[in-house]
Amino acid sequence: MQVLLILAGRSTRFWPLAEKTLFPIAGTTLLDTQIERLKKAGLQEITLVTGAHNKNEIKKRFPTLKQVEQRDLDLGMQGALLSGLPTLKKNEPVMIVSGNDIIESDAYEELKKRAATLKSGGLILARKVKRYFPGGYLTIKKGKIGGIVEKPGVGKEPSDLINLVAHVHMDPGALLEALNNQKKGKDDAYERALAELFKAHTYKAVPYIGFWQAVKYPWHLLDLLPHLLPQNTKPQIHKTAKIHKTAVVEGPVIIGPNARVFAHASVIGPCVIGEGSIVGNNALVRESSVGENCVIGYNTEVARSLLSSNVWTHSSYLGDSVIGDDVSFGAGSVTGNLRLDEAEIVSEVKDEAIPTGRMKLGLVMGCGCRVGIHSSFAPGVKVGGGSFINSTVFAVQDIEDGTFVTMKNGEMQTRPNRHTEKKDRSAFRKKL
Repeated sequence: MQVLLILAGRSTRFWPLAEKTLFPIAGTTLLDTQIERLKKAGLQEITLVTGAHNKNEIKKRFPTLKQVEQRDLDLGMQGALLSGLPTLKKNEPVMIVSGNDIIESDAYEELKKRAATLKSGGLILARKVKRYFPGGYLTIKKGKIGGIVEKPGVGKEPSDLINLVAHVHMDPGALLEALNNQKKGKDDAYERALAELFKAHTYKAVPYIGFWQAVKYPWHLLDLLPHLLPQNTKPQIHKTAKIHKTAVVEGPVIIGPNARVFAHASVIGPCVIGEGSIVGNNALVRESSVGENCVIGYNTEVARSLLSSNVWTHSSYLGDSVIGDDVSFGAGSVTGNLRLDEAEIVSEVKDEAIPTGRMKLGLVMGCGCRVGIHSSFAPGVKVGGGSFINSTVFAVQDIEDGTFVTMKNGEMQTRPNRHTEKKDRSAFRKKL
């Protein structure tokens, strides 16, 4: 069976982070995880549908996999399939997989197994849910799928099965024809093509109750993190890593090459410390993923957080936060992660208030940011890449890309940041 793995989305809801499929998490990426699980299920013929914004980076990471560039990114799923389907074998079934969903390999195995008994039509992986999910619900009539109802509303669900984008089409040509029949530029073009196919062919739901995590917003990485961190293992410390005799490394912990853990520091699993990273004196890292060449400085605590590469802290607290590449926090900088009323944290995305489903959510910060001493962030604040946060700022709202933030009379003041050039800090690391 052929696989089309759809990766061409611009990840606009993932702001202030970019390219979610390649964001480092627990020593891997979402894309690595998906490809590994597809191959484990015996699916080796994988074609990656990429966009101009990510094709080069993906090609470097997976040079041997076939790659097709989506020509028109504004066409969404329809555009991805119109670009990818014509490059496939016409007489071999295809599995369409979204880069936004992480599921177990046995789900792919089950789809493959059931497809082997079919000659036409197809299969839709369906997640059983116990409470309302704002997605597409399947209608089932006489054992076959009748349609997909998008966001029906609480109490109006046609079934307890929601659509996961792991779809098998026994006839790729029929799918391509149905897509070409749809008006271009509509968000639901693929869904309308499916409705056309459902009428002409038999498509069945394959119920799935295993692990599933959609990655649409940046805080979804925190929901995924416990699943990807090491579990039920003793510490795995690379032979080139240096651990001070007074340091504590406890539980399922992976410490990468040339990493260092200084005196009286603690790394409590599940946890991953990336290659070349430093956990400084008296620091505490727990239930977190720390990328390459980071410095978790003196007296810092990092809890349940996800740090990309080259993140520096000093006497800081990062809780339930996601931090992009090349970011530094001045001494005494703090992230708030719990509302005073302990209510669910809501984040504004494209002028819409989105419930995060999290009682604890700290800072989400893009790449290339600098934070001055004694600055702090209210729960759920997002900071755009290339921004500088001056000393003693209390950030209570989202900050756009490339912003310089100061405090005046108790209020945030913003202006364009003119100091965003990237600095090489390798010389400083060598002195530590």
